[in-house]
Amino acid sequence: MSYPGYPPSGYPPFPGYPPAGQESSFPPPGQYPYPSGFPPMGGGAYPPAPSGGYPGAGGYPAPGGYPAPGGYPGAPQPGGAPSYPGGQGFGAPPGGAGFSGYPQPPSQSYGGSPAQVPMPVGGFPGGQMPPQYPGGQAPFPTQINTESFPSYPVFSPVSWDYSSEPAAMTQGTQGTIQPASNFDAMRDAEILRKAMKGFGTDEQAIIDVVASRSNDQRQQIKAAFKTMYGKDLIKDLKSELSGNMEELILALFMPSTYYDAWSLRNAMKGAGTQERVLIEILCTRTNQEIREIVRCYGSEFGRDLEKDIRSDTSGHFERLLVSMCQGNRDENQNVNHQMAQEDAQRLYQAGEGRLGTDESCFNMILATRSFPQLKATVEAYSRMANRDLLSSISREFSGYVESGLKAIVQCALNRPAFFAERLYYSMKGAGTDDSTLVRIVVTRSEIDLVQIKQMFCQMYQKTLGTAIASDTSGDYRRLLLAIVGQ
Repeated sequence: MSYPGYPPSGYPPFPGYPPAGQESSFPPPGQYPYPSGFPPMGGGAYPPAPSGGYPGAGGYPAPGGYPAPGGYPGAPQPGGAPSYPGGQGFGAPPGGAGFSGYPQPPSQSYGGSPAQVPMPVGGFPGGQMPPQYPGGQAPFPTQINTESFPSYPVFSPVSWDYSSEPAAMTQGTQGTIQPASNFDAMRDAEILRKAMKGFGTDEQAIIDVVASRSNDQRQQIKAAFKTMYGKDLIKDLKSELSGNMEELILALFMPSTYYDAWSLRNAMKGAGTQERVLIEILCTRTNQEIREIVRCYGSEFGRDLEKDIRSDTSGHFERLLVSMCQGNRDENQNVNHQMAQEDAQRLYQAGEGRLGTDESCFNMILATRSFPQLKATVEAYSRMANRDLLSSISREFSGYVESGLKAIVQCALNRPAFFAERLYYSMKGAGTDDSTLVRIVVTRSEIDLVQIKQMFCQMYQKTLGTAIASDTSGDYRRLLLAIVGQ
């Protein structure tokens, strides 16, 4: 898949790269266990990704506009989904033809946090200093002439005309679900009561309400339902629904922070660990989201998230996840290009430039730098090493730590593309990984699902709605399509 402006000209080709058979995929997972009262997951293993390049996009505007999550109003009550008060590769020869790049993001921006610490400058490979970026030390966002980034799956060679991109692609991120205007929690509670009363259930009435209300509004509906009827809405819904439809409805009625904490708990509960769930949540959330998840995990389940991670994982993967659950990533929007060049050199010398791998150097840089800073570092690495960072990670690491490090880099480059790929593989092949499908659609529905849909269409030449419609059925399909806006 080729994109206008990728790869840029002016850099020497790097023959024989990437190596044949290079793959970028998550390790196959096991079954995703649900707690008592939840339906068993219908789905299968996470299919391996074919080798190839992730589509890149030229001419995207500078990042900006990643919405911050709402505050966590307090700890959920034990026993079910609580009601809250108020509701709420790089890697192609930079100049070589035929290498596609990682899709450039619709705007992303992140909140402020600790200042960056300058680091000493060392020698670059071959004694050459990489070229300065346009604009020198201009603050992020800045349009930078990026390199080519093959190492993510590409499925068909298509050239895209970015002059016809919808305006939403250039105006930050946007969810498919917005708070309903003229919202009346008591009226919605009455509609749900009537839909479940008597013989049979009016699933369409339930779909019409839950798919057009924000998560905060759903919490208010839960509280109004209990006030009006003295009954628990979640228990009533569980008694009326089953299978994937029940799973999806219950996920929608969980407060977003509780749902993430619940997903992490169930990923580590019982025999086996669902490592890809840990990666998906801990490596992609903002500092505020992670800190709220850690607090909710302790208050709701009476457990320490970091201790559970240490007991269920090991080695460098354990260290990466422990770093992630601190919620201390730098979130300064400004990019220090000199630091990006220094970090790129350090990463090269910790991996490709030595015998063996200094894993702690990768962990330190990828766990502490802001996502805009990491994006500049990846670009500097590609310029300096004639090799993309994603491919270098694949060469230096394996297993879950490789997947975790790649997830961080991919989110720095284009978060919606990361989730679009996860959605694609949840529905690819025989069977459907319903737990991943539900989790991503629900958790991103008020954040960036619009951009995820657009990236899905660009990367796989079909709409997300088409993929969902062909892999699901019944009320479950209707509700998923209502959420994604199809």
